Amino acid sequence: MNITHAYAAQDAKTKLAPFDYKPRELRAHDVQIDVLYCGVCHSDLHQARNEWKNTIFPVVPGHEIVGRVTAVGAHTHKYQVGDLVGVGCMVDSCRSCPSCQEGLEQYCENGFVGTYNGEDRETGAVTYGGYSTSMVVDESFVLRVPENLDLAGVAPLLCAGITTYSPLRHWNVGPGKKVGIVGLGGLGHMGVKIAHAMGAHVVLFTTSPSKIEDGKRLGADEVVISKDADQMAQHTNSFDFILNTVAAQHDLNPFIALLKRDGNMTLVGAPEHDHPAPQVFNLILKRRSIAGSLIGGIAETQEMLDFCGEHGITSDIELIAMNQINEAYERMLKSDVKYRFVIDINTLREESAA
Repeated sequence: MNITHAYAAQDAKTKLAPFDYKPRELRAHDVQIDVLYCGVCHSDLHQARNEWKNTIFPVVPGHEIVGRVTAVGAHTHKYQVGDLVGVGCMVDSCRSCPSCQEGLEQYCENGFVGTYNGEDRETGAVTYGGYSTSMVVDESFVLRVPENLDLAGVAPLLCAGITTYSPLRHWNVGPGKKVGIVGLGGLGHMGVKIAHAMGAHVVLFTTSPSKIEDGKRLGADEVVISKDADQMAQHTNSFDFILNTVAAQHDLNPFIALLKRDGNMTLVGAPEHDHPAPQVFNLILKRRSIAGSLIGGIAETQEMLDFCGEHGITSDIELIAMNQINEAYERMLKSDVKYRFVIDINTLREESAA
């Protein structure tokens, strides 16, 4: 096996820098993938800086991966050399617990193996992610990518896309439903696109008047400035479902008040500090509910990719070179991207060959 070139953080305080490693030998059901593009998720930054206090260094981030198969194991049957594929947030799970048996590997009772910063179930070796030129992944956790889509724009679908698609599907979003999307960032812009494609009436909530035009371009039927109490009041008791993508601590009560009886708000943003507790009577009096959601299982992620292929949906991205990643992290902290950075991994190959 050839050496894989990557970018890694050696500890919580150092910038990402070139790092070489030798991937595992192909197992019977493995595929080897040349990585073409890798999206930059906010969780990459959290892990690189050990903000969740669970990082195993050195860490090679990246779990929004598109590439091509270059080799397959002896008993691989799903993929062939040359296939266009994707890898998301998981590369294994126990495969035997009730969640795994139901195709919900993201909720594996024994813990799924993360694409990076995870531990291989067979050897205990630390997993390395998509900020790298190649990967070896079990075929059961590899996805087929639609050939008709822009590949760089597909990469964020493997995390941001499925993170928003899964709760929208679970809560039966579709024609005749009024759906709110809170926040217009990497997750929120995908939520708007997908909910619109599902046929719902989509209302974007944002604190920034400057995002009104972009929200409508992406598919929102209406845009509400959430800091404006009068605008919010016009939508009281009217939403079937609200997807809250904001990853900063904020008051949930104004949004709960917008839900119909039996309406639900699902949280997918992961704030550093918990939101203040919601008012109980705000929930009780209309049988409203709050839920959370985590990515999707492998079958649902494939369903999402096929849906996006059918509807021509990709992420709005800014393509960067591998050596721009540290600058991208700083810009991401300032929300200075519309709406997802994606790394062109060919720039890493060129850098490594220089």
